[in-house]
Amino acid sequence: MSTALIVLAAGKGTRMDSDLPKVLHRIGHAPMLWHAMRAGQALAPERCVVVAGHHAEMVEAAAAEHDPEALTVRQTEQLGTAHAVAQARAALDGFDGDAIVLYGDTPFIREETLEAMCAARATQDVVVLGFEAADPGRYGRLVTEGDSLERIVEFKDATEAERAITLCNSGVVAAKADLLFDLIDAVGNDNAAGEYYLTDIVGIARSRGLSAGVVRCDEAETLGVNSRAELAAAEAAFQARARAELMENGVTLLAPETLFVAWDTAIGRDTVVEPNVVIGPRVTVESGALIKSFCYLEDAHVSRGVQMGPFARLRPGAELAENVRVGNFVEIKNAQIHEGAKVNHLTYVGDADVGKGTNIGAGVITCNYDGVSKHRTVIGERVFVGAGSLLVAPVSVGDEAMTATGSVVTKDVPEGALAIARAAQDNKPGFARKLMSMLRARKAAAQAKKTKNV
Repeated sequence: MSTALIVLAAGKGTRMDSDLPKVLHRIGHAPMLWHAMRAGQALAPERCVVVAGHHAEMVEAAAAEHDPEALTVRQTEQLGTAHAVAQARAALDGFDGDAIVLYGDTPFIREETLEAMCAARATQDVVVLGFEAADPGRYGRLVTEGDSLERIVEFKDATEAERAITLCNSGVVAAKADLLFDLIDAVGNDNAAGEYYLTDIVGIARSRGLSAGVVRCDEAETLGVNSRAELAAAEAAFQARARAELMENGVTLLAPETLFVAWDTAIGRDTVVEPNVVIGPRVTVESGALIKSFCYLEDAHVSRGVQMGPFARLRPGAELAENVRVGNFVEIKNAQIHEGAKVNHLTYVGDADVGKGTNIGAGVITCNYDGVSKHRTVIGERVFVGAGSLLVAPVSVGDEAMTATGSVVTKDVPEGALAIARAAQDNKPGFARKLMSMLRARKAAAQAKKTKNV
């Protein structure tokens, strides 16, 4: 049976107190919406429909960025969850398969859970995802009889006996698409909130002699985000899960609670990550690397056997080949550092290629920006770039060449050549004492004038 996703993402999220739509607030450097979409995409859906509302154009752009084939529709009035799902009807016209309703502010539903719901559809007309709540609070309650789900009752409409039920509604629903919309057509708004509840479709289905069942999941999967405090809790939950998965897959974390990763971080086994490391989006670290303390990486690739840090930064486009060494207070941006090269101290390498076995000395800068455009520096293999050298791009340094310490290199350096590009030193006897005496006198006069004016 083919599957379609309907992701509800129309809410404003008033409690977030934000100009940003709730579903676009980030967890693991990615909008919550992306997390929900990714979970559903494990089912290889034939269609994915995102229902936007508040700041719809922003939500639509985010959905398209994650999945260019996603369809978007708008809920212009906020009349409840059933009304929101109904907006996807036209987008699923002609679709003959199951539809699963997900929520853009519920980012932790697992792929395995959705697969279980699809499997349950073989015997149930409507399948609802439920969970046993430690504190049921104001969740909707699932009223069951044996293995059958009879109805869902919203907390505000529940009796005292129904409120005592601990099996709660996650909101996630699966049904054949045409049946889902048929049931929604029968939903009314005669309730405490005057809204069209998607939950009412269970009672309607049962009244027609159709079957309904529950798939249970861990409560942590159903965590919804409605406030900044809940967003922080969701981020903590995401990081805890991500760290656990890394360690299960053979990564050594010396202080797991101090590592922060992105939703798409990939780290190979036998890599060691020291304390206080932050990894942004689009980062891959291959096996056997060593990431020392206080490093920051984003949009970068780190190959096998690399050692970097402490206090190193990889910016977008950084590519470190095998066995590269990147040391303390080094920043690399849009640059390829080839096998065995070393960039060990206090250096900026931007818009550059650094060849195999090359050594970049302390305090070296590739001067890549002229105030208008970026330019590239190309450094060959087995080059020695002397400490304090400034390489003014566009410029190239040939294989096995050298630059003298403190050189400002503005012309290409041929293969095997030594470039010396610094002004001749001129020592002026006694001038330092005279200069300091003059400066101290000037400072004393200024202080005296200030005291007199007071």
